Amino acid sequence: MLKIQNLSASYNGHQVLHDVSFNVNSGEVLALIGPNGAGKSTIIRAASGVIPSTGQIRTNGDDFHSLDPMQRAKYIAVVPQAISLPPAFTVWETVSMGRTPYLGFLGNASSHDEELVRDALSRVNALSFSDRRVGELSGGEAQRILLARALCQSTPILLLDEPTAHLDLQYQVSLLELIRELAHKENLAVLIALHDLNLAARYADRVALLVGGKLNAIGTPREVLTPETISNAYCMPVQVVEHPFEDSPLVLPGSAKK
Repeated sequence: MLKIQNLSASYNGHQVLHDVSFNVNSGEVLALIGPNGAGKSTIIRAASGVIPSTGQIRTNGDDFHSLDPMQRAKYIAVVPQAISLPPAFTVWETVSMGRTPYLGFLGNASSHDEELVRDALSRVNALSFSDRRVGELSGGEAQRILLARALCQSTPILLLDEPTAHLDLQYQVSLLELIRELAHKENLAVLIALHDLNLAARYADRVALLVGGKLNAIGTPREVLTPETISNAYCMPVQVVEHPFEDSPLVLPGSAKK
């Protein structure tokens, strides 16, 4: 379990998170949703130790603020939002960096480590271009490599910040299906920031709605994605209907017909 208690964070003296508390259980996907600037990415960055914060971020009794980066990296793997990868490294070398918490920066990879790299690349459909330079990749390919690197860390907690942002529809679906499968079958606690409410409704077990840096609502997609709650949060009318193919709500812009 990832336990976040009274988490607050500021940028340049401006507070962007206000005492946010929630748990991410093992075996579930919790999606962070909310308008732009609500604090979704800030929670991911604070939980991963990229930015300073107050409050507690804990798992198995350990407070992440007390751990050094290498120790934290054995608990949490992160798929950040649209970062530049070192262009001269190959895809294989980049994904292998996920094993650094276990090997150190100069450690030699074992056959077991190499098998984990191969498996991670295979899971994101990137094994066929593992010898290419990262600088040659498209944005979507690079995003899949970031996920593979995170999978290679073999951590119980996975944090993802808008992982579908640069992916076409085919890879959005396959990536989110993989993430849900990993959570359910391998008992991972997955926290994922998503802009698309309908992707959150379809692939998350629970959703947490942030508005203005505060936790506005948390629960199952059906509990949170209601016309009143979403209309108030996004300052626009919406209607929520049953998805025609999936057992999930579908959020549509505009008022329902009278």
